[in-house]
Amino acid sequence: MAGYNPGAMSERIAFIGFGEAGQTIGRGLLAQGVPLCTYDILFDDPADQGRLAAKAREMGVAVAASHAEAVRGASLVFLAVTASSSLEAARSCLPGLAKGQLFLDINSVSPRRKQETAALVSPTGAAYVDVAVMAPVAPYGHRVPCLAGGPGARELMPRAQALGMQVEFVSDDVGQASAIKMFRSILIKGLEALMLESMLAASEYRVEARVLASLKETFPSLDWEKLSGYLIERVVRHGARRAAEMREVAATLTEIGIEPIMASATAVRQQWLADLGVKNSVPARVEDRATLVAAIRRALGRTPSTQN
Repeated sequence: MAGYNPGAMSERIAFIGFGEAGQTIGRGLLAQGVPLCTYDILFDDPADQGRLAAKAREMGVAVAASHAEAVRGASLVFLAVTASSSLEAARSCLPGLAKGQLFLDINSVSPRRKQETAALVSPTGAAYVDVAVMAPVAPYGHRVPCLAGGPGARELMPRAQALGMQVEFVSDDVGQASAIKMFRSILIKGLEALMLESMLAASEYRVEARVLASLKETFPSLDWEKLSGYLIERVVRHGARRAAEMREVAATLTEIGIEPIMASATAVRQQWLADLGVKNSVPARVEDRATLVAAIRRALGRTPSTQN
């Protein structure tokens, strides 16, 4: 088997949620020779017509009938659901959790939500791990850089290394790993929203190239043409998920007494583009700024700018 790792074979891994992140990380772990089991609420959704379950089986992943069945007997459990459902999904796993398991919460939720989830998991005997995924999953697969904290983080380190994962220990406390990711997102996802708004506005007057040239003068070390396309593509492709994460960031800021002016605005702009549905009209991984802005203008009923 390609990528066979004798140390990895002792693990049995469960994924709760088998969307993009679960599938991408799962493929890498399968290549290490690790048996996988999964449950996703879409398995029971008549509208899905069994498509997601069929996809899992095609990959060689066992499909469970419930959260508890998926996690029962697993050595590592990945919680990889939507931000809004993370707490309820964790609660549904509780009957199947037991001492000796590591419960890896990789959702992009607030530190307080991670703490609430850890409190739910603790009585089962399973060790909770607050995992912050620090880069897009697609290019890395299961080797995506992550930060880890919480009661099970130290135990995870050698096991993650045996699986080929890139995990950095942060703290024995729950919340610090997620806090690093969240407060970094204020800048990263904020920059995405700013670039989108700047280039779309500039396209109305066909001055995109001049704006980027001016930015190059101010920050000469950056390739602004390339960066603009990359940042806008991230919003086109993942705007809904990024908006949800930024709403979590805004809630976290409110909890600690900071008015979330920038985080909230970023969430609005990211969601705005997601709602336009531009993602469906642009081929995957197109990072050309002019192509992306033209697609956005078409979605708005405006003629594309003639300046590249």
